[in-house]
Amino acid sequence: MPKTVAVFFGGNSNEHEISVITGMLAVNLLRAAKYTVIPVFLPRTGGMMSSEKMRSVADFRTPCPQFPAVRLARGGIAFEKGHKKPTRIDAALNCCHGGMGEDGTLSALLAWHSIPSASPDTPVSAVFMNKRLSKLAARGMGLPVLPSLAVREGAWKAEKAQTLSEIEKIGYPVVVKPCRLGSSIGVTVAHSPEELESALALAFRLDDDALIETYLAGKRDVNCAARRHGETYEFSPLEEVFSEEDILTFGEKYEGEPKRASQIPADLPAPVAEKIYKIMQTLCENFSFRGVVRGDFLVAGENVYFNELNTVPGSLSCYLFGKTLTESRNFLVSLVEEAAAPPPKEVLISGILNENIFARGKGCKRRQNLV
Repeated sequence: MPKTVAVFFGGNSNEHEISVITGMLAVNLLRAAKYTVIPVFLPRTGGMMSSEKMRSVADFRTPCPQFPAVRLARGGIAFEKGHKKPTRIDAALNCCHGGMGEDGTLSALLAWHSIPSASPDTPVSAVFMNKRLSKLAARGMGLPVLPSLAVREGAWKAEKAQTLSEIEKIGYPVVVKPCRLGSSIGVTVAHSPEELESALALAFRLDDDALIETYLAGKRDVNCAARRHGETYEFSPLEEVFSEEDILTFGEKYEGEPKRASQIPADLPAPVAEKIYKIMQTLCENFSFRGVVRGDFLVAGENVYFNELNTVPGSLSCYLFGKTLTESRNFLVSLVEEAAAPPPKEVLISGILNENIFARGKGCKRRQNLV
């Protein structure tokens, strides 16, 4: 059973503030479960900070909150001052939405330092953080996705006419999305080439790549989360999210008075719900997700399309697995209980550096000096 849990949140991301909310929720729920919790805040400027005084979102309202600096060490976290040796971490929980927290960088650092993680690993995170790669992966598995085109900023500037011609084949209106952002940030609907140019200008302010995809009029937005239990998965009830706009916006999700409404479980025909669960099962079996992930789907009539998958979903999808704070706490406990360091595999050592492998042939001395 894990005793000490590190919760990572923040990071240099457009979703920094949302990550702080998710992170402090996890910190306080796990504290209530009697774990020793080390909150690890990633400032926008880089590095890591930690303090027992991190108690609420209010502690991070200043632009540059000041807490003691920490760093990852083998098996744990090293405090820069006041600690003689690193604090061992039994499980790490990733609450970083977007940026290098969600794209696999943080999970790679945890793996490099032999810290067990309760969150998805590096390859999975890298694929699903990038909408272009996730669409390629979905198509490769035969999953239904809408027609789309990935556009790089440089190619758009150099080959605008050709790109516009390709988009015409998709047909207007189209949805324009930065490839590596979440929370609907930078996502717009373009009904004409003129609107497309404005939409791409916004996307390229935020990312190097954009995904242009068919806009599905009258679509329904449905979410499904999956959590890992050993070698099996548990799926959440389906959630339908309602919007007053063409697309669900960042403002509807987070700003001002809550405008977003959702229904759990979603009122869907049984065959449609079955299609969503089947797609989630396929994703889980092929990618062996660790921790919790959430799939987002578009539904039009009887048709279901895979939209994207979040490896660090909002609030870690606690609300999809429990209605009360106690149930949310138990859900997070189940995640960290699943975290375990994989048994080490044998690493082969050839001994080639102990041999004079450049001792024969012409020019060997020159090559030996170079290497």
